[in-house]
Amino acid sequence: MPLPRTRGTALRQRLAELRGPEVPAKALDARALAALAANPGCRRRAILDGAGVNKTALASALGSPSAFGQSQFALTRGNAFEAKVKADGGAELLRLVHERLDRGAEPPDGAHVPDLTAIGPEGRTARTALALREAGEAQGWTLLDHPMLALDVAGSPAFLEPDAVVVHPDGSWTVVEIKSFPMLDGSADPSKVGAAARQAAVYVLALEEVAARLEPSPRVRHRVLLVCPKDFSNLPTASAVDIRKQRAVTARQLARLTRIEDIAEALPEGTCFAPDRPAAELAAAVESVPATYAPECLSACELAFHCRDRSRAAGQVTSLGRSVRAELGGLTTVEDVLAAARGETGDPDDPAVAALRRAAELRAEALGVAACR
Repeated sequence: MPLPRTRGTALRQRLAELRGPEVPAKALDARALAALAANPGCRRRAILDGAGVNKTALASALGSPSAFGQSQFALTRGNAFEAKVKADGGAELLRLVHERLDRGAEPPDGAHVPDLTAIGPEGRTARTALALREAGEAQGWTLLDHPMLALDVAGSPAFLEPDAVVVHPDGSWTVVEIKSFPMLDGSADPSKVGAAARQAAVYVLALEEVAARLEPSPRVRHRVLLVCPKDFSNLPTASAVDIRKQRAVTARQLARLTRIEDIAEALPEGTCFAPDRPAAELAAAVESVPATYAPECLSACELAFHCRDRSRAAGQVTSLGRSVRAELGGLTTVEDVLAAARGETGDPDDPAVAALRRAAELRAEALGVAACR
């Protein structure tokens, strides 16, 4: 007699059915998790990421291919730069950590680099936790190259792989982010630095869960090290980035996510997001999950073009941006906004309606003056 399915096993099987029985799961990385946390109201992205659906293939199957993602050239360049930073047992990387974050400690004269290989993400996560505990007891410099961390996201574990984690002689932990965009005269593109900080905040949250299970609990530093090429060379330089704000925002947004099992239970029977399904069936499956589109999705989600087309077709004001949506209160469509501005609908005491009518009056007055001239 087969053993009864536990709740976790049942959820994994349900997510596999949504993804497609023969479709391998796509891992949820920190970049995707940071984007998901930035838009916690989007149930569509939550269930697709939770089920491990390849959104790039899904977008192409829907007829709205996305240009989102890194080019192969950028990936190759980034991998080559990361290998250079970590060469010789991470000597240069540790020097940068000491120089930027921990000048009071003994300079790193070599470091322990534990082997983190194990079977499967669960095995690698357990091996990473053991290596972190052993590194704290050793009271020296330790470099963890591509450790595996786990973070609970909407009731489902997400396995994350930071570029590196450094354990200081005092037992504290630092997240290291290695990026291929340059630092020119000591500063980098603020938008790219912000994206890296949001990714690092996800890793810090996952590390804090590991630290909470140890006694005594190690300190996870909220200043991470961002390593980039210096100017137009391939030489590494680094900057300490305080991610306390990003960490707080990400933690709050992740706590607001609807549990994945609740979203899955609300879907129609037989829903499947496998890219090989007929286009009409696939579109119906995607539309069965509510989405919260905003222009910011274009730089963070592979399905953004598809969702934008649907949002525009429905006349939703979210297609104009989150700030505009926030100003309009209960008016959710462009048609509602125009009707309120014309005085056809809406409560005159509603601040949004009153502002729209005043704006319409000013526009009509300006057009009248222009016509007279």
